[in-house]
Amino acid sequence: MYRTHTCGCLRSCNINQTVTLAGWVQKVRNLGAMTFIDLRDRYGITQIVVEEHSNEETRAAAAQLGREYVVQVTGKVVERQSKNPKMETGDIEVAAEKLVILNAAETPPFTIEENSDGGDDLRMRYRYLDLRRPPLQRAMILRHRMAHAVRTFLDKEGFLEIETPYLIKSTPEGARDFVVPSRMNPNQFYALPQSPQTLKQLLMVAGYDRYFQIVRCFRDEDLRADRQPEFTQIDCEMSFVEQEDVLEIFERWAKYMFKEILGIEFNEPFLRMPWIEAMERYGSDKPDMRFGMEFADLTSLAKGHGFTVFDSAEYVVGFAAKGCATYTRKQIDALTEFVKRPQVGAKGLIWIRVEADGVKSSVDKFFSAEEVRAMADKAGAEAGDMVFIMSGPKFKTLTQLCALRLEVAERLGLRDPKKFAPLWVIDFPMFEWDEETQRFYAMHHPFTSPKPEDIQYLKSDPGRVRANAYDFVCNGTELGGGSIRIHSQSLQAEIFDVLGFTPEKAQEQFGFLMNAFKFGAPPHGGLAFGFDRLCSMFGGADSIRDYIAFPKNNAGRDVMLDAPSELDQAQLDELHLSLVKPEA
Repeated sequence: MYRTHTCGCLRSCNINQTVTLAGWVQKVRNLGAMTFIDLRDRYGITQIVVEEHSNEETRAAAAQLGREYVVQVTGKVVERQSKNPKMETGDIEVAAEKLVILNAAETPPFTIEENSDGGDDLRMRYRYLDLRRPPLQRAMILRHRMAHAVRTFLDKEGFLEIETPYLIKSTPEGARDFVVPSRMNPNQFYALPQSPQTLKQLLMVAGYDRYFQIVRCFRDEDLRADRQPEFTQIDCEMSFVEQEDVLEIFERWAKYMFKEILGIEFNEPFLRMPWIEAMERYGSDKPDMRFGMEFADLTSLAKGHGFTVFDSAEYVVGFAAKGCATYTRKQIDALTEFVKRPQVGAKGLIWIRVEADGVKSSVDKFFSAEEVRAMADKAGAEAGDMVFIMSGPKFKTLTQLCALRLEVAERLGLRDPKKFAPLWVIDFPMFEWDEETQRFYAMHHPFTSPKPEDIQYLKSDPGRVRANAYDFVCNGTELGGGSIRIHSQSLQAEIFDVLGFTPEKAQEQFGFLMNAFKFGAPPHGGLAFGFDRLCSMFGGADSIRDYIAFPKNNAGRDVMLDAPSELDQAQLDELHLSLVKPEA
């Protein structure tokens, strides 16, 4: 054994014991007569002291040490004269009797400390060094604890963990697939799964009525802080269930996770909000409920007063920002510039300042004080508040105002990462219309079941059809979502027809699933949670990268491994592939 104890476990009760530690050198302080070494492993740091009366070999080895050297130390645990209450091992130190250098190390390109001096690119290149830092170690430990808690809960509920393949058939309707050429089947390709959706449905047909998997998924899509080309889902499916059954079990699961990992208890049922209500009240299908600032429809009050911007708009909507009546012209201009950014895309911003002695707005020339007051009252504004108003096409404007709501909340410090406001968003539209392609797309996926009472509108008015779909939302982030699935072959064929699939195309793409339905498919439904997102939220971080051991950068590259990379011509020949150079 290289060690008898870890660097984080020794306490006063270990004084006078002879121990052996092994780890990395965090810091060396040579004071002449004495040398102090901070020895680190993932469990903590222990101070090692090499005294002037230590043997010559130990003192010689200590003199050679640099940062990140791997060493083994044997010595006696003694009480520290100068205790450090900030360290868990701060009451003791180890007086070295033997010090062995197990491996020398070059000076790392950045400091291996709580707050590093290395930039993102540099730390990504040397990810194995970055992973030595305490923040990332805590992130990996949290991820492990959460995975364990997931398995513990679902096992007790009768779920079986079943693995599904990574090499499958390409399917449309989602993000772009990552494809893998087959050597044994020239000119044919596997796809990496965007999710195990159809496979878990087949498991339901097979009779495994409660399935789960903590599974890697792959999507070739544009990246941002909460997206990676490969990510992990907690994937679940159940047979003989309705929507209420699924929500009940996974609400209990969510409460279990909050209590088990964070010590937070939710005693009341989670709020359930229809999609249309979420959009009209907060401008988002994943509303942040940690603060108010609900939207108010001002269309009827705003139109008909000669202000062209409002009169020509489909929808006028606003919200009251609490305590913002003190905002200066400079602050208002900054918010106006924010909504004009391409990412938001608004043309401008109207405001009403509400004070104890009256109201003032940027549209006073078109509206009387009473009319302005009526809009402020409708928005729920009180003295000291500022009302922000936008107009345009309904859902586009709601989305734009949502971006402003979140920005104002951020500036007011209302988005506390240690506060959690979970809810279910339900009753999503079944389809969404794409103007560019002039066709409907499945808002969730093609296997989602419509509300039984809306099936009658599939042919006459598909846009009216609601789905038996649900999302689990917390703090403005969609953490998971799912639906009750279609288990009828005839209804599935009807949905494919709405989506523009010919029977032949549907059979080609999904024949294996539709054929399976012929052999007795039970009613079933499920959901999947984004495990990386869940970890980052529980850890109080904005990005999922710190909770993935080896993530990709914003360009989808692994800069540590230098992947993706080119293939040798021999490999290309073996796969019967020829490359086309991209146009300059």
